[in-house]
Amino acid sequence: MTEVLRRGRASLALSFFAQGVAFALLVTRIPAIQDRYGVSDALLPVFLAAVPILAGVGSVATERLVKRIPPSRLLRWSQPVVLLALLGVGAGDGLAVLGFALALFGLAVGALDASMNMLGVSLQRAYGRSIMLSFHAVYSLGGILGASLAWAGAHWHLALWVSYLPVVLVLLPVVLVGSRWYVDGKGDEAEGGAEGGAASETGAVGRGQGVVFKALLPLCLVMTFAYIGDSTVSNWSAKYLQDVLGSSEQLATVPYNVYMVTTLIGRALGDLGVRRFGAVAVVRLGALVAAAGFAVVAVAPGAWAGMGGFTLVGLGLCVLVPQTFAAAGRLFPGASDAAVARLNVFNYVGFLVGSPLVGALGDAWSYRGAMAVPMVLVLVTFVYARSFAPQPDRYGGGHERPRTADVGRGSNGV
Repeated sequence: MTEVLRRGRASLALSFFAQGVAFALLVTRIPAIQDRYGVSDALLPVFLAAVPILAGVGSVATERLVKRIPPSRLLRWSQPVVLLALLGVGAGDGLAVLGFALALFGLAVGALDASMNMLGVSLQRAYGRSIMLSFHAVYSLGGILGASLAWAGAHWHLALWVSYLPVVLVLLPVVLVGSRWYVDGKGDEAEGGAEGGAASETGAVGRGQGVVFKALLPLCLVMTFAYIGDSTVSNWSAKYLQDVLGSSEQLATVPYNVYMVTTLIGRALGDLGVRRFGAVAVVRLGALVAAAGFAVVAVAPGAWAGMGGFTLVGLGLCVLVPQTFAAAGRLFPGASDAAVARLNVFNYVGFLVGSPLVGALGDAWSYRGAMAVPMVLVLVTFVYARSFAPQPDRYGGGHERPRTADVGRGSNGV
């Protein structure tokens, strides 16, 4: 069983990595996509908004589908669709093709994100210690590679399909082969029914019942606020440094790269912090550091101080999303897949709200003042930190214990 878990963890990490590469290749080449298809500035937001909206639809559909289909099977087939849709975005020849490819990408990404995190939550339960941050660290690594490949494609003026095709040709067979070793959770619902009478003693909300949205709501808010902060950095850091802090165009490209690197570092080390100090302490520290980063950005006298602020934001925000998924799995041990799928929708809500909100406030008021919005929202996470308390399993603080009984066979029948 230990070998099965190790292979399951490695194959799932590979899936996170491939998704990080694919998503970065899409979002970092948006100007090139706009030029290739002649998308007007007025129409571009419609195309961009369609992706997270349809991803939310895909996540909701996944919640329904996992009642009949194992998450591993959904992940196995949604990831190739994401890669092929990415290639379609680069190789299409009209707005209709672009719209279809982006719609397919969005729907598949919703299923992919939800099923990946479902498997991550069940594996963490099986390991009996925090490993969720390591998966998201690998996602960040993939994002850095994807952004670097996108930069190379732009630097050498390569056609989009020329940039995308080699990546798809490499990743597609790799993820298909790796999918043989995915490990599904087993017995969550049965465990919930068997232990439903103990819910009052353990404090676990989800044993013996479905997902209670009122109990999940604090985590949904944290997910939304985290992605509002993330989209603020992704979409506005370059403009902020150049237009507000007076940096050069070249220097303005640095904050997002630094943000991604610090996200990778924070997530790579974050599991150790959770094991040592507990999830609540790590989430509270992350919220304070991220809020401090936005405060530095808002009052920064120059570009280098602004970059320092965005660096702090990356170090703080990076722990929130993985720990939110993990907390949902602990809160609803009898319905963790459904909880993860429902929570995943708020990933896209935050992405949809964040960038337009900051842009509107920046235009109507000031971009310095607009940075106070994600700062305050991230601070609200501190209030909800108790929702991350392990129940009934404590990952960290000397209370870890191995659990393998709730994990079934690998999806290849191992």
